[in-house]
Amino acid sequence: MTRAELIKQIQAKKTFLCVGLDPDVDKIPQFLLEEEDPIFEFNRQIVDATADYCVAFKPNTAFYEAYGLSGMTSLEKTIKYIKQEYPNHFLIADAKRGDIGNTSSMYAKAFFKRLHADAITVAPYMGSDSVKPFLQFEGKWAIVLGLTSNEGATDFQLDEGKVEPLYQHVLRTSSQWGTTENMMYVIGATKAQQFDDVRRIIPNHFLLVPGVGAQGGSLAEVCKHGLIKNDIGLLINSSRAIIYASNGEDFAAAAAKEAKKVADEMKAYF
Repeated sequence: MTRAELIKQIQAKKTFLCVGLDPDVDKIPQFLLEEEDPIFEFNRQIVDATADYCVAFKPNTAFYEAYGLSGMTSLEKTIKYIKQEYPNHFLIADAKRGDIGNTSSMYAKAFFKRLHADAITVAPYMGSDSVKPFLQFEGKWAIVLGLTSNEGATDFQLDEGKVEPLYQHVLRTSSQWGTTENMMYVIGATKAQQFDDVRRIIPNHFLLVPGVGAQGGSLAEVCKHGLIKNDIGLLINSSRAIIYASNGEDFAAAAAKEAKKVADEMKAYF
């Protein structure tokens, strides 16, 4: 999916919500365990219920890898279902990969060629040769970890270096590896006070923003400091607050209600 196509969907639907698909068999409604593939069935119903209110889905691969081959089969089925039924939705594989060049190339082939994801989250710690292989696929995106929403982000990312905090150095350097057409950044909603600095360094890149909802991030603050006029430039991810809104038979309807609530709040920014 190109940047122009993504923006078109955002503008047409008046939402920039991304729904995270993080299935945990201990949390999904227990009646689904009777299904042949409980994880896929949970995802399918969540996707169907929330598709009208979002422009992107983001399966976190850890929640599939934890169940071995069956979990990876569920992931592949989920992505295939989204691509077939909702081809205009942006599909992010939240895999946080990043290794030496030839290994990253194989990761890129796995997620872009085998699974047909539109984007993959990548870790830039090993430098340019660990990220650039993901940028070689037309219409695909690398979403680089910039400033994350977890508490441990303060261990390194906000450390004051000789000139600037490490996360700012990461943004400034890595932005030269790709373009605004094939590279996004993960910037956590819980770090809203840093969004002005982020936009000073990367004013036009799309940002994938986790942390709104269960982690306590503010949509209003993120938009105030991070939104790009006309293009929006944000994908706000919400996972647990939506997909686990209920663990009863009404789980899909409850997810739809929560997704609509967020989407309705987003309409004010168009």
